[in-house]
This record gives sequence, structure tokens and C-alpha cells, in this order.
Amino acid sequence: MSNQETVVSALERRIDMSVPLADIEKDVEARLKKMSRTVKMPGFRPGKVPFRMVAQSYGPQARSEAIGAAVERVLGEQIRAQNLRVAGYPSIEPKEPTGTDALEFTAVFEVYPEIVIADVSAHEIERPQLEVGDAEVDKTLDVLRKQRTTFAEVERAAQDGDRVVVDFTGRKDGVEFDGGKATDFPFVVGGGQMLKDFETAVLGLKAGESKTFDMTFPAEYHAENLAGQTVQFEVAVKKVEEPKLPEVDAEFAKSLGVADGDVAKMREEVKANLEREVKRRIQSRIKERVMNVLIETHPIEVPKALVQQESQQLAENAKRDFEARGMQTKDLPIDAAWFGEQAARRVKLGLIMSELVKSKELHAKPEQIRATIEDFAASYEDPSEVIGWYYSQPQRLAQAEALVIEDNVVEWVITNAKTTDVATSFDDLMGNAA
Repeated sequence: MSNQETVVSALERRIDMSVPLADIEKDVEARLKKMSRTVKMPGFRPGKVPFRMVAQSYGPQARSEAIGAAVERVLGEQIRAQNLRVAGYPSIEPKEPTGTDALEFTAVFEVYPEIVIADVSAHEIERPQLEVGDAEVDKTLDVLRKQRTTFAEVERAAQDGDRVVVDFTGRKDGVEFDGGKATDFPFVVGGGQMLKDFETAVLGLKAGESKTFDMTFPAEYHAENLAGQTVQFEVAVKKVEEPKLPEVDAEFAKSLGVADGDVAKMREEVKANLEREVKRRIQSRIKERVMNVLIETHPIEVPKALVQQESQQLAENAKRDFEARGMQTKDLPIDAAWFGEQAARRVKLGLIMSELVKSKELHAKPEQIRATIEDFAASYEDPSEVIGWYYSQPQRLAQAEALVIEDNVVEWVITNAKTTDVATSFDDLMGNAA
């Protein structure tokens, strides 16, 4: 046997191999002899089929298996000899034979990039700081109250924040258009469900009053036949309801899961949950910046095969997500190429982090995994049950371990980079900033 390795590009390799026909024929004969001991054919007892008939029936199969095994063996020997880390699966193609004593093949494949952990000391990372106090608890309770808003009918003109029930008909050039008519249609004025000009037209109307007004659809409106067009609406208000927010009392506390209705206990629980959420969001922001630093400081090329695999996995994940939302994906084209950029970033980060964990010994320790799981479980009614659920299945434990490893990587980067603590507002952190 002979073989030769060629460097095609930074990550691509080609190995030209030749396998002596004599070795293949020897393997074919051995395989056929082994088959002949158990093969069944009409008119013969098992193991008594003439070798010539076995060879005639199973020869092609045995030859294909022998060639595959020989190529795999030669390729494996060369990969081990060169200490190559193969990414993906090699593409193996037969070559035109140069003689009659050997079969020749070419294997093309990619290898993992060599990664040297870079110096991150010059990069800046801001670490948001926020202490949860009474003001943050009050804001959160206001949000929870609004989520539990009820509406009571009133005999006055509609105001901003009221819920109105209307009949309306829209006409373009005097002709009703599709989607422009509804009966007993409810919406909250100022809630954004309707276009702003439509909501404004209803302000000041009482139940039983009507109004006809012109309205121009935005140029970017989703219905092309209406985008930028001026139409006329006729609207009749049938009911006006004002919002009623629940009081922060025992009943409200019970609705949040505090069985005895203790308001002070409710505030404590809200604060504890809020502190966990604030911590999670701060960690998420820091992690995003850390990952960007790792990408910036390690401009490596990644194997196309791994990017393709990751793109396909992301496409499958998207498909399952659509199906979980009740959508039919049978005829929905989800192209893996759509996820190419995201997949490349994920693969690059995965390779960098893997090398970082190995070289800096950032592996997850059992006590770290336990602490992470306990933190997850703390917000549940029975934390011990959640902890047991994680430890009952290796794959669940592996998920927690992966999060710990990510946290270890983040901690290493912020320790070695220029990290600055920066005060942040509650609204900004929670995504409520104007």
C-alpha cells in the first residue's frame, strides 16, 4: 500500500491512496468463506452451499465490503500517523488506475483549526450593576397588576386606555375592501392593536355614537393594495369600558401564589424572583460581550463541514419550533443556508471555548453544577423535586454542566480583560426603556 498527503488549503487535506488488489482478493475470499458457513440457499442445508455458488451470489457484496474496509484502514492509518483531527466526513472518490495491481482512491476532508488562546487584556467589558429595591418591586407589581386588568362598562366618552367594542366598515373609492369590516370588534384605545389614526378617531365617542373619517394607510402597510392609500371608515361605538387594576391586597397576593394572602410575603417573593431575573439578564449581557471579545481576538477559519452540520441543526430546530406553535411545516421551505452566518459563529465559538476550557482547565466542577441546578430550582414550589429531575437523567445534567462551563469561560475573560462596573437602570435592563 502507498499513500500521499497534500495540503489543499488552510483546513482542507487530500490523501491519495492505493490498495493492492491482492490484499482485497484475500479479504474477499475470507469474507466469502465466513459467509459460506451460515448462508442459506434452496436445496442446501446451512453451511453446505458450494463455495462457487456463494461466490457467485455474494461476491459483489463481499468485494464492496473488502474495498471499503481497506480504504477505511489505510485512511485511518494515515490520519493517525499525521495526527490529524478530521472535521466532518471524508469524501472518497476512486481514481483512474495507473496499473493492474492496485486500486487507487482520493480522500478529501477538512481538519480542525489550530487555536492559540489570545491575549484579551486590552479589551473592555462593562459589567452592569443594579440593586433590587422597593422601587423595582413596585414597578414589577404594576406590571403584574396591568396583566390582570379587568374592564367595567361606563357611560362616558372613550378615553385613552379604555376598551371599546365597535362595528366598522372601510371603503376605498366608495367600495368595501377585504378585511375592512368587523362587527362587535373589541380593542384597547392606545394599545397598538389598531392603527393610531383609527384609535384617535374613536376617542371622545360614547356608546351609541358613530363617526365617519378618512384615514391614510402607512406606505409600508402589509396589504399592498392599501399601502399608502386613503380610505374612508365608518365606525359605530357599541360599548365603552374603563380599565380596573386590582388592588395590592390579599386577593392579589393569592393570585400570585401566596396561599395565605400575606402581602409582605408576596413582596419578598417578588423581590427574590426579580433578583434572580436581574442576575440572569446581567449575566446574559456580560456573556454576549465576552463572546464578541472571543470572536474578535480569535480570527480563525472554521471547517465548512461543521458549519453545514450546524446550519442543518438550526433549520431542524426552527422547524420543530414552528410545529410546537401549531404550524404545518410539511410544505414550508426551511433552507439550512438561511442559518449559515449564525452557524459559523456558533461553530467558531464552540471551537474557541473548547480550547480555552482545555488549556485553562475551566471544566465544570460537581459543586458548581449542583449550585447551578439549585439556583434553577429555587423559583419552583418544590425545589428538591426539580433537583432530583435534573440528576435523574444524564442529558439533563449535561445541560447544566454546559452552562457552568460557559460561566467559567465568561469569568476567565472578565478576569483577564479590562472590566468596569457600570450602574444600569431597571428599565434599561428589563427592556422597558423609552
